Amino acid sequence: MSFTVAIVGRPNVGKSTLFNRLVGRRLALVDDQPGVTRDRREGDARLYELEFRAIDTAGLEDVTDDSLEARMRQQTERAIAEADLVLFVIDARAGVTPLDAHFADLLRRAAAKTLLIANKCEGKAAEAGLLDAYRLGLGEPLAFSAEHGLGLGDLHEVMRPYVPQGEEDAVELPAEPDAAEDDALEAERDYGPLQMAVVGRPNVGKSTLINRLVGEDRLLTGPEAGITRDSIELDWDFQGRPVRLVDTAGLRKRARVEDKVERLSAADTKRAIDFANVVVLLLDGAVGPNEAPLEKQDLTIARTVVDEGRALVIAVNKWDACGDRIGAMRLLRDRLERSLPQTKGVPIVAVSALEGRGLDKLLQAVFAAYEVWNVRLPTGQLNRWLEATTTQHPPPAPGGRRIRIKYVTQAKTRPPTFVVFCSQPKDLPDSYLRYLENALRQDFDLPGTPIRIFARAGENPYVKKGRRRR
Repeated sequence: MSFTVAIVGRPNVGKSTLFNRLVGRRLALVDDQPGVTRDRREGDARLYELEFRAIDTAGLEDVTDDSLEARMRQQTERAIAEADLVLFVIDARAGVTPLDAHFADLLRRAAAKTLLIANKCEGKAAEAGLLDAYRLGLGEPLAFSAEHGLGLGDLHEVMRPYVPQGEEDAVELPAEPDAAEDDALEAERDYGPLQMAVVGRPNVGKSTLINRLVGEDRLLTGPEAGITRDSIELDWDFQGRPVRLVDTAGLRKRARVEDKVERLSAADTKRAIDFANVVVLLLDGAVGPNEAPLEKQDLTIARTVVDEGRALVIAVNKWDACGDRIGAMRLLRDRLERSLPQTKGVPIVAVSALEGRGLDKLLQAVFAAYEVWNVRLPTGQLNRWLEATTTQHPPPAPGGRRIRIKYVTQAKTRPPTFVVFCSQPKDLPDSYLRYLENALRQDFDLPGTPIRIFARAGENPYVKKGRRRR
């Protein structure tokens, strides 16, 4: 979508609530306390037949120093410069404040096409503020309630002259494929852009890494820990391949999280992991001698990624500041192998987001992990492998009667999931399923990606009914 609408205003006037209303989903974090939003968040919005790109911004603050609030203001000013239309939101119940008047003057000087939205107009308490909004000099204010959805029709009417209307072209439907083409279509299925989420503890450099990848200061960064609160999605292209980068809030130990907004941020990060294809776990490599850049919280995050069935890549940031690189990498691999054996073979890449080192290797590892995550193995090849594997190490014989494994098939991809059909599935121990998993990973070269194996009872569907089995 080429038409962009920026939503701006001072803190706690309802910008994120309006953004969520326009995009039709609760993408942005919303809370009563001011200053929840810090980064620019973008989303595809729709208002009746109008389609556009909406940008949620941080609350405007009248500061110009090097503080976090000043950097937030710079991000908002960039959104205003990029936008085709600005929705300037005020709180009608609070009336026009000096800060509202100051930023209304800023918008007039910027010559931005601006619509004035008087939010929170669901009660009589807002009538005085609505009338007072005329003195801002931005035209007639629109009475609105983002929380209750009041005024959407009026907003549509005032936005319609600004948003270009695209003409629908006649689309010729392709002929329906025959059965012989089904396998080829399945192989060529387009899953859309690769969804790559960057997760980790606070202040390990997640936003800096994404800024370096996209080549601009798109995300708010700084020495303060916990700057990022929302999970921010950025569409990007790497060597002709579409990628959706997702920056997430830092995850601390649950026992240390007391602030409500931090709990909301942690839930948002968990949701980003759930919807990702590949998750990059970023570690802090600025460690001293005899230290591994892997803490207990990092292991907890890695387990979450694996449990959700996402492909995992580990990146060690700030590698230029590491004291003993060889020792730190050895300790990292040893601890991963001991504490997280289900990630055996997971790629580990050393990077420096600040200096831009190692990023090509990181992306190569991400795409390789994505290919493994999508792999589909032929059933015939799987069953030949199963015969050789079970011959080498037969299944157990509980009660003196050996479990007979009949065949195996791959049920789905993303992650690779297999079903083993056997005579006594309830008696097949988890240790033997882990043996099959490790053999699968080694024999079919499936490093790092989660593998699911389930035992089921049932007849072989590849044997025709009525035919005598020998």
